[in-house]
Amino acid sequence: MMFWYDHDVSGWGWFAMSAGMILFWALIITVAVLLFRALNRPQEHTHSTAAPSAEDILRERLARGEIDEDDYRRRLSALHAGPLTKP
Repeated sequence: MMFWYDHDVSGWGWFAMSAGMILFWALIITVAVLLFRALNRPQEHTHSTAAPSAEDILRERLARGEIDEDDYRRRLSALHAGPLTKP
């Protein structure tokens, strides 16, 4: 008990304790918010995008000018006709 006598906390001591308490709670709240955001982030899927369909590739070739419109229509009708059967 001897150490408690005549050791009052001055104004700077109260300021330091108050600032320390505010910084402590700010740190706790910041960690909680960051943890909450990290756990609630939607999972990123590593699946590759689906391969373009044959019609999409044909449409892109027409748009790039690799084939003309008649060739596009002929190939598109061949795609819709179905697979060729071998005798």
